[in-house]
Amino acid sequence: MTPTKSTLFPEIENLTNSLNVQSISEDRKAILQPLIEFMQLKLSNDQTIRINFICTHNSRRSHLSQIWAQTIAHYFELKNVYCYSAGTEATALFPMVAETLTDSGFQVQKLSDTSNPVYSIKYAENEHPIIGFSKTLDHDFNPKSDFIAIMTCDSANEACPFVTGAEKRVPITFEDPKAFDNTPQQKEKYMERSLQIATELHYAFSQLKP
Repeated sequence: MTPTKSTLFPEIENLTNSLNVQSISEDRKAILQPLIEFMQLKLSNDQTIRINFICTHNSRRSHLSQIWAQTIAHYFELKNVYCYSAGTEATALFPMVAETLTDSGFQVQKLSDTSNPVYSIKYAENEHPIIGFSKTLDHDFNPKSDFIAIMTCDSANEACPFVTGAEKRVPITFEDPKAFDNTPQQKEKYMERSLQIATELHYAFSQLKP
């Protein structure tokens, strides 16, 4: 698909326009192909596309994936796409993820100041914000059926050989930026991972045919 007139916040739109899908290796494209095929089938049958991104702690990669997928679906003007995230256990959305998203142009507000804060994350002026917080697979925020489960980390992929209610389960794993916490490279590495996720999801959505 090709984007038409976008209503993303300008900084996000500029960043999205600059993503270099040519940098994606053939191996990574092959890993993304089952997601593309799932979305294409739903789109062709005029059905809702539900994607649940799953990681162990639902704190970093799964949130970045959920937020970028929802944003890029809007960029391509796909209406019936709903993106979620979950963990095999609940912890908290890591603050550097919120900071990375803010630096990319998202409007991020912390709605509660608890051990597992709730965030409002907006990517466009007139779109409902994404509600970000750490949650397990069975949480009421998540779909119970008719979704694809994307395993974003190796440990969750190994821990969850079966995801209840998922039509399809696909590992699309990313290296954990947590490895750089409390180092001088932390900010850079979180942005690097965020942009990798955005680039690969942009490629996946761009492959869809109306």
